[in-house]
Amino acid sequence: MKIYPVILSGGAGTRLWPLSRAALPKQLLPLVTENTMLQETLLRLQGCAGLMAPLIVCGNEHRFLVAEQLREARITPHSILLEPVGRNTAPAVAVAAHVLQALDPDAVMLVLPADHVIEKVEAFHQAIAQAAALAADGALATFGIVPDAPETGYGYIRSGQPVGAAGLRVERFVEKPDRATAEGFVAAGDYFWNSGMFMFRADSYLRELAQWQPAIAQASEAAVRLAYRDLDFCRLDEAAFTSSPSDSIDYAVMEHTSQAVVVPADIGWSDVGSWSALWETQAAHGEANVVRGDVYLDDVSGSLVRAESRIVAAVGLRDIVIVETADAVLVAHKDQVQRVKHIVEHLKDKQRTEHLYHTRVYRPWGSYEGIDVGDRFQVKRITVNPGGKLSLQMHHHRAEHWVVVSGTARVTCGDAVTLLTENESTYIPIGMTHRLENPGKLPLHLIEVQSGSYLGEDDIVRFEDVYQRA
Repeated sequence: MKIYPVILSGGAGTRLWPLSRAALPKQLLPLVTENTMLQETLLRLQGCAGLMAPLIVCGNEHRFLVAEQLREARITPHSILLEPVGRNTAPAVAVAAHVLQALDPDAVMLVLPADHVIEKVEAFHQAIAQAAALAADGALATFGIVPDAPETGYGYIRSGQPVGAAGLRVERFVEKPDRATAEGFVAAGDYFWNSGMFMFRADSYLRELAQWQPAIAQASEAAVRLAYRDLDFCRLDEAAFTSSPSDSIDYAVMEHTSQAVVVPADIGWSDVGSWSALWETQAAHGEANVVRGDVYLDDVSGSLVRAESRIVAAVGLRDIVIVETADAVLVAHKDQVQRVKHIVEHLKDKQRTEHLYHTRVYRPWGSYEGIDVGDRFQVKRITVNPGGKLSLQMHHHRAEHWVVVSGTARVTCGDAVTLLTENESTYIPIGMTHRLENPGKLPLHLIEVQSGSYLGEDDIVRFEDVYQRA
């Protein structure tokens, strides 16, 4: 049997603000280990029998980050499917199913979110094998996590009669319960946490989707049929995919189908849906405090403290979350971290950008980081990867001054092309066509000073771009 992992790498992860942001969501961050969540999701599949190259479904704005993280992990995907807009999990899985059915009529899909923690890898592989046997017979299998506490932050699945060697019939899906109800579920013994992980044949899923949500089925089929290649990506047709209703697999299919089964899985699972959940995942190893970065603690217990850009010192605290980034600091009690979403809503309402970007913004050629900003000027630190090349571009409203700190820069300014090395600089006038490249084998670091009447990133007119953003 050939099993094709389908990794869902969408979403903004707002509950882990200020570390997770729209341009760099939690699945692309190293939250638990030195690998990102996406990388860990793929690496834990190694050694599992029958698995083929994965398909990744992600947003268009994250495509180069996803591709780079796969390259770093030495994983070659079958495809990276680009969603032009977010439409939840049912359409995302549907487009992957259409791609796989064209590749292999008997394809079995292992659908995994890219932002979960699974500590018991061997048990997870065993659960995959059990679910695969059920999926081969036409079942739509989901993995039900054996609960060890009355969690109110998860949905639940009530199980029924046995199906096959390891499955149980799904009786119903239950929304996130209150504390008393959750305690009753755990005591009953026939309820599982809803993991959001699935396994089924591609044709089985598409057949059920066509029955229960024909609009999603039609839109996803058209999005794949009209898709086209863009560098290493498969770009879904924007009009077709956007026309799809937005819905989850649970609501669209699993709650309606008679083929739903649950495979019990005791695999050390967490969806890392909040800062307190991240603390629980890491504190399970016996640490009272979960610490990362330059942190000093005195008489602190049960807390998560994370420093990204400077020292964070805490004294005399219990059960607190402190997360510091270059432009924002979160301080919250562990019991209140679900209210982080209110902060993100406030930032949106005030039309601020701290929920969208970090001060360091990643691009396919490298990154830039804001250092200072004032009236009619801003300063950035720019890093261009070896071989990286910015687009040939022009600005209507700003001039730019570049100072090379280290590395070699090839600069196009109008018709002139020059090489700059350490401690050399150049000036790009307003309206001048220009390009920056790194022809060397080491990263290029430079300081950019912009000056002018308007300094927004949308004041870029691209003429040529190796990343096809023109």
